[in-house]
Amino acid sequence: MSELRKRKPNPASTAEPPPKPSDSDEEITLESESDSKPNQPSTKPKSKSKHKPKHAAEKKWSCFNSCCWFIGIVISTWYILLFLYKMLPASIPQYVTEAITGPMPDQPGVKLRKEGLKAKHPVVFVPGIVTGGLELWEGHECAEGLFRKRLWGGTFGEVYKRPLCWVEHMSMDNETGLDPPDIRVRPVSGLVAADYFMPGYFVWAVLIANLARVGYEEKTMYMASYDWRISFQNTEVRDKSLSRIKSNIELMVSTNNGNKVVVIPHSMGVLYFLHFMKWVEAPAPMGGGGGPDWCARHIKAVLNIGGPFLGVPKAVAGLFSAEAKDVAVARAIAPGVLDSDFLAHTTLKHVMRMTRTWDATMSMIPKGGDTIWGGVDWSPEEGSECLTKKDKTDHAKGVHYGRIISFGQDVAEAHHSKIEQIDFRDAVKGNNMAHNNVSCGDIWTEYHELGWGGIKAVADYKVYTGDSLLDLLSYVAPKMMQRGSEHFSYGIADDLDDPKYQHYKYWSNPLETKLPNAPEMEIFSMYGVGIPTERAYVYKLAQSSECYIPFQFDASASDGTCLKDGVYHVNGDETVPVLSSGFMCAKGWRGKTRFNPSGMKTFVREYDHAPPATLLEGRGTQSGAHVDIMGNFALIEDVIRVAAGASGEEVGGDQVYSDVFKWADKIKLKL
Repeated sequence: MSELRKRKPNPASTAEPPPKPSDSDEEITLESESDSKPNQPSTKPKSKSKHKPKHAAEKKWSCFNSCCWFIGIVISTWYILLFLYKMLPASIPQYVTEAITGPMPDQPGVKLRKEGLKAKHPVVFVPGIVTGGLELWEGHECAEGLFRKRLWGGTFGEVYKRPLCWVEHMSMDNETGLDPPDIRVRPVSGLVAADYFMPGYFVWAVLIANLARVGYEEKTMYMASYDWRISFQNTEVRDKSLSRIKSNIELMVSTNNGNKVVVIPHSMGVLYFLHFMKWVEAPAPMGGGGGPDWCARHIKAVLNIGGPFLGVPKAVAGLFSAEAKDVAVARAIAPGVLDSDFLAHTTLKHVMRMTRTWDATMSMIPKGGDTIWGGVDWSPEEGSECLTKKDKTDHAKGVHYGRIISFGQDVAEAHHSKIEQIDFRDAVKGNNMAHNNVSCGDIWTEYHELGWGGIKAVADYKVYTGDSLLDLLSYVAPKMMQRGSEHFSYGIADDLDDPKYQHYKYWSNPLETKLPNAPEMEIFSMYGVGIPTERAYVYKLAQSSECYIPFQFDASASDGTCLKDGVYHVNGDETVPVLSSGFMCAKGWRGKTRFNPSGMKTFVREYDHAPPATLLEGRGTQSGAHVDIMGNFALIEDVIRVAAGASGEEVGGDQVYSDVFKWADKIKLKL
């Protein structure tokens, strides 16, 4: 085991002065002070610079606005190209595509209709995080004219027209996790809520169109939209979203000859529906009062697509430093841009300020601790392939995936006995950061209360595994985690009959709750494989500046195989690792277990990723990517067959390309 030393109290550490700014930083600071006080005479001698002085009334340049305008230009260009494409006769794009790639296969709905399949079971869609549209019902003066206009989804026009106003209205109250004063943003209703994320970018649209080809229509399809920003239980408290799902399912069953529904959750919607199944059977007022057999009477099957059952490391990186793999790649390409005030220290802080008020994101923090995700010296995926099919020779030998966060590549690769950790939990937070500067007010994050001593303490601990991640997040973001602890839990239950597990905070954690008593119901885990997916991270301390995020990916950390730009990769769908998507159906719920007492059947259906052969194929028909899989013909065919009445065995049972069963066997979990 690694050596863990208790931090010695050192009052001087809390008063450690910030690093001395560079000459260029000093010039910028002095110039800003001069601009902000035009009537105050300057005591500094005039510079001989050739640049003309700025006009006193000129507004301070905001890189945040400039970046959003750039995004607007890109989006506008996309719309223009899309418009021109749509103006072409339908036969022209089809002719060109078929001339290059050969005849296109029949759509799954067309193929299955020829086989005689027809609509039978009503279908319920449960969208995931960020894919559902949100619209404005009440706002501040800056949002004038946006009543019932989409703030999320659609054209995203307000992002670059009035970016700070948009951030203000998309953020939740930092104390309650609910609406800020005088702001009401609500989920869009109907199938249009999540059919397209933005024009030309489908989410559910392809699946809906193929279901329609076998006879489905709006009375037999229901989009269970909800506000994906707030905690699951609060969607019921504020919007009655869970009650709406319950009543709509009951209506669909009663008006369709008693045929039970097939539920299709995607991404975070998987966790949301897991919460719903406990809520609907729990007694009021905490639950829906449907009784212990409600799911058995109303649900035929749950087809979970891309489900983060056990969380995703990506959620930790987002909450810790507002980063993901794409940010790491951008830093590697242009470190001088992203690591300067031009973008990173403005845009990323606004992103963190906003997303840390979205309580639902905390539902995807990894669950199960070291038992599931591995520790300092082991992980279930060690020794497995870490890259795509064309890189089959690269294996994760010696990769310590259990070290979800490491400060330095040397620490990530070191033998566990060589790592000396200093406990950060007792460290005294300093007060020498820029939180006293009023200019930080509009982009405040909890890092402004951490201080230099706290920042150093976090880095000195060096390695964070599944067990210590929660302590880390509670240390750097106590207010956020306090809200989250009231709605979510991340452990493993010792005794599921303990009355405490009747509380809603446990309902979205499959390791702390039981599946419904519904032996005839079936659970599917359907997800893509064959794409490098974020699993662990190498961090470094960021260069200090005003109101900055002190931690960032070390983009220089790479090993040519599993580690690239500070991110370790494993097999997955680009967002969710296989371990999180597949473990419960492969082992945790397989057969009669304490998590599945009725022994309902579970199936693992993996879809091997194949990118589109040409640009004319769009996002492809064999994609395994987290969102693009919604257009995967094989997955759509499986969904339609189940909705038309087929069982799990009749669609082929398990379909596995990864080592999910091998990894599951390495996890020692009491079943």
